[in-house]
Amino acid sequence: MSDAVTRDWFDQYMAPNYNPGAVIPVRGKGSRVWDQDGHEYIDMATGIAVSALGHCHPALLDALTTQGSHLWHLSNVMTNEPALRLARKLVEATFADKVFFCSSGGEANEAALKLARKYASEHFGADKREIIAFKQAFHGRTLFTVTVGGQPKYTEGFEPLPGGVTHVAYNDLDALQAAISDKTCAVIMEPMQGEGGIIPGTAEFVQGVRAACDANNALLIFDEVQTGVGRSGTLYAYEQFGVSPDILTSAKGLGGGFPVGAMLATDTVMASLKVGTHGSTYGGNPLACAVAEAVIDHVNTPEILGNVKARHDQLVAGLDAINAKHGIFEQVRGMGLLMGAALVPDWHGRAREFLTAGVEHGVMVLVAGPNVVRFAPALNMPEADMAEALARFTKAVDQVVAG
Repeated sequence: MSDAVTRDWFDQYMAPNYNPGAVIPVRGKGSRVWDQDGHEYIDMATGIAVSALGHCHPALLDALTTQGSHLWHLSNVMTNEPALRLARKLVEATFADKVFFCSSGGEANEAALKLARKYASEHFGADKREIIAFKQAFHGRTLFTVTVGGQPKYTEGFEPLPGGVTHVAYNDLDALQAAISDKTCAVIMEPMQGEGGIIPGTAEFVQGVRAACDANNALLIFDEVQTGVGRSGTLYAYEQFGVSPDILTSAKGLGGGFPVGAMLATDTVMASLKVGTHGSTYGGNPLACAVAEAVIDHVNTPEILGNVKARHDQLVAGLDAINAKHGIFEQVRGMGLLMGAALVPDWHGRAREFLTAGVEHGVMVLVAGPNVVRFAPALNMPEADMAEALARFTKAVDQVVAG
């Protein structure tokens, strides 16, 4: 058998739940990656908003190797210094009083939903257990989180699903107010829907959801797995809406590429997560927390957050220029460096063609459903790299439009 690793190995040895492209990246530095043949790509995807500081950032590499030479893992019978330092920094930088660590965004949301029901049961009784979520949301791939996510394509064939979950339209405050009641234990929402099409919540909507939760003694959960850790232009997106949640979930960019997740909450709410009520084998392990601490130290600075805003303006201007030429985008929308170019109706269903053409021209982008091209570059991307990425994407669009 040949030792040369090829794309065919995926079909032969790996589960068929993904359909990766032919390109296999082998090296990355900053905003650029190289494949097995040495071809270079500018990364405007960052592993779906994960590699917040690009590839092989020296501070993250130093944190990983330094901690790796000391201590990798402990059971939760003991705590460790990196976890304690990271928890303190997250608390000091946010609304939260306490932090629970896990290994992914799905786990963080699972923990948040369980905590909401546990809190409601303890404070209001067993009947207060209903959860309101939003159509086209995405909260993870566990059975509970796909049920809450509101996208039938992720639940088909996995029935019966957990009960007590209601879905209403996003940015529709009237629908939310009609659905919420004294039996609602929590409302879970993304401040900006990611997989649902890069749709920011309006300030009126987000503030109205907070008020409706308060009026019905329901907890507000913000899923900031994708929007958090500087991605929106502030450390967490909730800061831009004038409201604070009771629970917030974070992952993706938190580890800068290393698997880590966190659930943040107030003292009052987190008190219901008593000893033995929930856990995570790898949650809070020193290796992950050391890397995440380095991410927070670098992202939560005026330099990085200022760069997010500058590159946002540059990206929007570039996409507007493409649209002036071809008229294919109905709307360019988003926050910070999580942006979506929504296709006009005549181009619906064809977003992936732009992703594929992008790879051919040396730029990696994403989709958010069949009708939206998604961009999530590194938060520290230099101006020159953004300019080159836009130039390459322009060529990709030219190719697709030309047929």
